[in-house]
Amino acid sequence: MISRFLYRIAQIIIRAYAVLLLRMDVRWHSPLPKGPVLFAANHPSTTDPIFVHLLTRQPVRIMITNKAFSIPVLGTLMRKVNHISVIPGKGEEVLEEARQALARGQSVMIFPEGLVSPEDGFHAPRSGVARLALKAGVPVVPLGISLARKGCRFIPAVFDGQPDIITWYLHGPYAITIGRPLYFQGDANDKPAVRGVAEKIMEHIRSLAGESRKRVWKAM
Repeated sequence: MISRFLYRIAQIIIRAYAVLLLRMDVRWHSPLPKGPVLFAANHPSTTDPIFVHLLTRQPVRIMITNKAFSIPVLGTLMRKVNHISVIPGKGEEVLEEARQALARGQSVMIFPEGLVSPEDGFHAPRSGVARLALKAGVPVVPLGISLARKGCRFIPAVFDGQPDIITWYLHGPYAITIGRPLYFQGDANDKPAVRGVAEKIMEHIRSLAGESRKRVWKAM
């Protein structure tokens, strides 16, 4: 109950930020299917896990790097609303937590690249998105995000003693295109099949991001 209340408060704050500083443009190819889904999106900025809270009224558990959970206040809030910490070396435990959330009827969001996308394209997808889709047996809903790079601020940071960069999107057009649900069946331990599913999902994400990019160009 408390986590749902905090989620709603967070949505109100994020929506206010989006109204004031973003020209947010969200397009849907089709309605969401009933029941839990696995959202899968590209990752052009560190702030994507924040802005995607506005896609649905229902809470979505987002799989976020454990580095973000060490940020004061933000990390505490993410724990309170039950987002999933992606910890290096604990992939199986993380996927199982996400699978159990889907089994309980909660939707989950994953960023298959595992890192913020390079400026000129995309990273190759990691296997987690495919393995989770096959283990959970839920529809995968691909998303393509695009933004104006000139609206980003690159902030040096240190996580666990290692230097890093936070790509914070401050203002400008921010477009999201949500595709039709994808359905997969197969063995989550079949490596060739897993690679094929991951690439198929990423193919849709790249195409949807291209649609979003065209709208961002028009808005600039």
